[in-house]
Amino acid sequence: MKIYNTLTRKKEEFVPLEPGKVRMYVCGPTVYNLIHIGNARPMIFFDTVRRYFEYRNYKVNYVSNFTDVDDKIIKKAQEEGVDASVISERYIAECRKDMEGMNVMPATTTPLATQEIDGMIEMISTLIEKGFAYEVDGTVYYRVRKFADYGKLSGKNLDDLRSGNRTLLVTGEEQKEDPMDFVLWKPKKEGEPYWESPWGKGRPGWHIECSVMSKKYLGEQIDIHGGGEDLIFPHHENEIAQSEAASGKEFSHYWMHNAFLNIDNKKMSKSLGNFFTVRDISEKYDLQVLRFFMLSAHYRSPLNFSAELMEAAKNGLDRIVTAVRRVEELDAKAAPGELAPETKEAVDALVRKFEDAMDDDFNTADGIAALFELVKLANTAVTEESSAGSTAYFREKMQTLCQVLGIVTTVFEEMLDEEIEALIEERQAARKAKNFARADEIRNELAEKGILLKDTREGVKWSRA
Repeated sequence: MKIYNTLTRKKEEFVPLEPGKVRMYVCGPTVYNLIHIGNARPMIFFDTVRRYFEYRNYKVNYVSNFTDVDDKIIKKAQEEGVDASVISERYIAECRKDMEGMNVMPATTTPLATQEIDGMIEMISTLIEKGFAYEVDGTVYYRVRKFADYGKLSGKNLDDLRSGNRTLLVTGEEQKEDPMDFVLWKPKKEGEPYWESPWGKGRPGWHIECSVMSKKYLGEQIDIHGGGEDLIFPHHENEIAQSEAASGKEFSHYWMHNAFLNIDNKKMSKSLGNFFTVRDISEKYDLQVLRFFMLSAHYRSPLNFSAELMEAAKNGLDRIVTAVRRVEELDAKAAPGELAPETKEAVDALVRKFEDAMDDDFNTADGIAALFELVKLANTAVTEESSAGSTAYFREKMQTLCQVLGIVTTVFEEMLDEEIEALIEERQAARKAKNFARADEIRNELAEKGILLKDTREGVKWSRA
């Protein structure tokens, strides 16, 4: 398996720190509003990376945080006249809904920055002790020039940054030893959340948060650190400087970054009126379509979002789901029989094609192309005359590849609450009449439509799957 490593600017064979295990950290969203479709790309892609590692029998420890203390969160809280935690909790809940809609699996651990302050204070203290940080009037800065490898991820040179990019310099320059030094801890301002620290009341800088959360839940060294390419500098560059200065060890062996998402070939922005949240998209499309669209291009290629491309993604996804459901239906009624060797060989060749694509830097675009070839083969090779051995093999392989991509192939028929209640009443009547066959039939019928029944002392309770 090969991964393009942003750090070395080349594809490298994946060799985990610990055989059979993957430690992966991906920067999560800052929760001050509904997530936009730009946020969705890394969520969907790195979820697929995790799924493929698990398909390859790796045990994956996947950590993705929520940044729940930030200037934007505080600003929104002040506008609404509420505590910052009210804003962050609201949008964490909304983000989880959107992630569920996109079939993004919950991370192994989803830490919140505000719950890890003690670890941040500890790491900042270590950096001060080692001479990599210093305090001025309650603000703690990282001494960038002390870290010899600064710029190794982004390829940026400190002197060039200082002379040619004045906009990158942070305010409060007069306090710093060097204009490029960045903040690890900042003193509290009126009306802002704060924590006690050896340098006074205040809150952490953004960069230190991820270094600490990664260390706590994955250890000082990790296999993969991921995120959007907009995070390479300064965020990920600063994470490396902090983590490696504190531990004296390489922080992450592989760095993976997805490219930007454009809207109709333009950068997404509110001022251009082309800003879309995931929730906006969900009003027009099933979020499975958004997921499929995001995976139909290589993650390192810029992706253009348009109505036409979303329609194409919808049609492509429909083809796959329809084919899988057809094979499932034929498999359910297929006559007993063996799997023909030539059928197995043809299916296995396309599965290998899928795996080769994914092994080559997670090329989901080529992986989907291989899945389409499998769909085409299934549409011609699987018929009502096919043996159970053949239909089952097609079904299993198609379902498995869809699961790797996070494509949900089970389509539940939407039912109105009144219909459900009427069927439950009919089932209760059937049970009283000792017509258990009809009662089971109704339970199965509801289950197929995504309605789960639970018999309790208080009566029958139902829920949607």
